[in-house]
Amino acid sequence: MSQPDQEHIEPPGTEAEMTPRADHGEESYRGCDKLTGRVAVITGGDSIGRAVAIAYAREGADVLISYLSEAEDADARETARHVEAAGRRCVRVPGDIAEAAQCRAIVDRAVAEFGRIDILVNNAAFQRTYQSLDEVPDEEWEYTFRTNITAMFRLAQAAVPHMRPGSSIINTTSIQSDKPAPMLLAYAATKGAVSNFTAGLAQMLGGKGIRVNAVAPGPIWTPLIPSTMPDEKVKSFGEDTPLGRPGQPRELAGIYVLLASDEGSYMTGGIHAVTGGTPLL
Repeated sequence: MSQPDQEHIEPPGTEAEMTPRADHGEESYRGCDKLTGRVAVITGGDSIGRAVAIAYAREGADVLISYLSEAEDADARETARHVEAAGRRCVRVPGDIAEAAQCRAIVDRAVAEFGRIDILVNNAAFQRTYQSLDEVPDEEWEYTFRTNITAMFRLAQAAVPHMRPGSSIINTTSIQSDKPAPMLLAYAATKGAVSNFTAGLAQMLGGKGIRVNAVAPGPIWTPLIPSTMPDEKVKSFGEDTPLGRPGQPRELAGIYVLLASDEGSYMTGGIHAVTGGTPLL
């Protein structure tokens, strides 16, 4: 895949503005009832969140997706369309997970609509790029942490009382947790925290029969890339991986399904790399 025609787009960016469009498994993912009758809460209604929602629905799960604002409503509606085409329910909840009340509202809505939560996918994230330390605004540093890691804590804290043994929490970390790029200083720092949070929470919740894992993507083609990265980085995005290309959101769906399903029943506390071959040690 290449991005020869991609121009910078205003953050957070939308799927419709991407050239080429990302592949979320709309045409390729085939389910086989691995999540029949389960309820999943997924933060992020586009890109990786869309790929996970499509896969979960085709595996038999009902889904609640949360997303930031009306600017992302079209992407969230498109995700819901694919979930409903699979014969499953999709509840859409807009709002900023950087706010504590919104995290509680997401969980409350899921419980009101479905009666329980079986899978919590903490996926939504915020990033910006800066070339020097003094360019990073105080408020943006704090917002990045509130969105990328504090919200995971708040969502898990609210959701766990409604989760039964066999339930699963899956956090999206990043290769940046292990190989931080200086221009992504705040984002990379939060992803290091996500990996540590995952390992600790897995130990805390093991006695309840709730598994906690993280997925660490490498360079995945999502709206965050053309909306937050310099043009020259976008043009060569993913070329430095052993596979020589960026990944598509659909290429992450399988690991999220495995970690949510009974086939991953002895997997907890792990950080699972999907990086195109770049090692995560």
